[in-house]
Amino acid sequence: MTQNAETVQRRAPLADQAAELLLARVRAGEWALGQKLPGETTLAPQLGVGRSTVREAIRQLAGRGVLTSRQGAGVFVTSLEAREDWDSVLLRADIVSVIEARIAIESEAAALAAARRTPSDIRAIRRALSARAEQRSEIEAHVDADTAFHRTIVAAAQNPILLELFDGCTPRMRRAMIEMLRIKRVFGGDEDHHTHVELAESVVSRQAETARELSRAHLAALRGALA
Repeated sequence: MTQNAETVQRRAPLADQAAELLLARVRAGEWALGQKLPGETTLAPQLGVGRSTVREAIRQLAGRGVLTSRQGAGVFVTSLEAREDWDSVLLRADIVSVIEARIAIESEAAALAAARRTPSDIRAIRRALSARAEQRSEIEAHVDADTAFHRTIVAAAQNPILLELFDGCTPRMRRAMIEMLRIKRVFGGDEDHHTHVELAESVVSRQAETARELSRAHLAALRGALA
């Protein structure tokens, strides 16, 4: 199995992983439109999963219009592109709503933090930034470290209402961000970390407008990635 396939397998339920890997192979032209797929006993070791997981992956892709199972004949390619199911559409809409709420809270909090941060706030921000840098391989841990970092900036705004709003949103925000990263499948890269370093330094150096814009731009980019 390739390193990319192993990475996908670590980040999502097995049937979802197998379905995405099969879909990628269909899109890559491994099987032509109307062509029959290999049997479960062939696909299972290729995907690194059991035969029951292969069957579930095929059911998922059949539901999305990519494959069709013909009794006694096998599984055939019926489309080279998957239609997006309604649950996925609703999930993305919910994530966008959470990100928009974060923009409203965090961009203003970042500007206030730049004006009001204390020496203890600076230490907390830098500790959280360092902890975030160490969590780049596992989605849940990365989201938790990222949330902790952003909370230190909201706390530095010295506005208890903003902090209360942030904390109140955290459970739903955590779920949404985990799902978003599962959709994107890429997170924790150097560019992303550099963005957070810039945000932290703008707060530390009392650049209120820069902090506001960096926070807004970062979150708007996350929203844009779901379009």
